[in-house]
Parts: sequence; structure tokens; C-alpha cells
Amino acid sequence: MPSADPSSTSLRRDLAAAFRLAEKFGYSEGICNHFSVVVPGKDERYLINPYGLHWSEMGPDNLLMIDGDGQVVEGDGEVEATARHIHVQGHRANPRHQCILHVHMPWATSLTMVKGGRLEMAHQTAARYYGRIAYHSFGGIALDETEGQRIAEAQKSNPNADVFFLAHHGISIGGPSIAFAFDDLYYLERACKQQVLAMSTGLPLEIMADDQVADTARQYMQLIDFQAQKHFAALVRINGL
Repeated sequence: MPSADPSSTSLRRDLAAAFRLAEKFGYSEGICNHFSVVVPGKDERYLINPYGLHWSEMGPDNLLMIDGDGQVVEGDGEVEATARHIHVQGHRANPRHQCILHVHMPWATSLTMVKGGRLEMAHQTAARYYGRIAYHSFGGIALDETEGQRIAEAQKSNPNADVFFLAHHGISIGGPSIAFAFDDLYYLERACKQQVLAMSTGLPLEIMADDQVADTARQYMQLIDFQAQKHFAALVRINGL
């Protein structure tokens, strides 16, 4: 049974909503991929999805609570090996990332598949990620701790990065809250879709000037947390979650 702790109850509700919204928007891939959030307290605890449950059916009570060793301490089910290795290591690498979302969503992932693939600063939506992106080479499926540690070390070396493009793989996003991370997830996929569609014309991208990008990013960051909370609340409300 889930904990009666109010903070855990709230986190369960929001994380379950994030899964269902991600499925609605087409960010999921089968029963793969995973979201996690830190549970406040003296012990190292995380909420994460159980392996084998489709995101469309994810409810607060379905989420598992695991410890720092990736062992289930609350809930029924098992955690996928890649989820344990990517998420536990990721949370430890950057304490600012209270929530980590890992997906293979199509438009963003497509940029991990092309030579030199990057999110280019050609649109104002892309500018919200200015200075917040890191790009990692492919290290195989994270079935053991090695790949999780490799990704985590890259996160430590770039503490300002919140968005991680994993070559030939997918995307991980870290944020200070579920709403913040989900907002970044939502707009990242839109930015990548805009870029891929623009590139499909065969015309060169018109890259914004550095000072324009920096100023636009600054404007975004002034409002990003407030917007994220309002956006997530609206999505939860209109979808009856």
C-alpha cells in the first residue's frame, strides 16, 4: 500500500498524471522508459514506475518506492534494470534534479540519430534550452551500472545541463519538480518537431544571433517555474487527472 505521508501522496498523484499525459502526447514507447521523483526525508527514496505497466493505466497506487540500491521498499512489482541504473545515478549526480524523465519521444530522438544532430537556436522555443543541454555518445542499453554511471558522470561534469540528448537512444530531462520537468519535456518535443519540419524543406536554418538567444533564454528563465506549474495544473485539470 502507498504511504500515507502527504508529500508522498502528492508526488504519487503528480507523477502518475505525468505518465498519463506523456502517453496522451505520444512520448511513450511500449512499456519502456521511466520517470522518477525524489521522496523527501532522511532516507534515500524514489518513486518510479513498475516494469510492465502501460503508461495509460498508471495510477498513484501503481508507483513503486525504491531505495538507493534500487530495491523496492513499497509497492508491488519490479523496476526495470535500465530504470534503476539511469535514475538513481542521475538523481545523485545532480541534487537539483528532483524529477528525472527518460523517454524515446520521436521528434527529439530523431535528432539523436543524425550526424551532428543538435537542437539549433533557430526558434524562440529552442532558446529556453540555451546553455541547458548536454550531448552524450552511445554506450549501449543500460542493463548494468556501468552505463548509468557513465551518464551520471557526464551530468556531474555539466551541472548546468537539464536536458540530455543520448546518441542513438533518447532523451533524459531533470528538473526541480515534476511540473518543471514535464514542461521542459513538452516544449522540447515541440522545439525538435519545429526544427525537423524546417529542415525537411531542404532550406538552411536561420540561426538566431547569440545575443538574441541569450536574451530570450533570460526572459524564459524569469517565468519558467511559474509557467510550468500553471501549465501542468491546466493539463491535469482538462484531462480529468
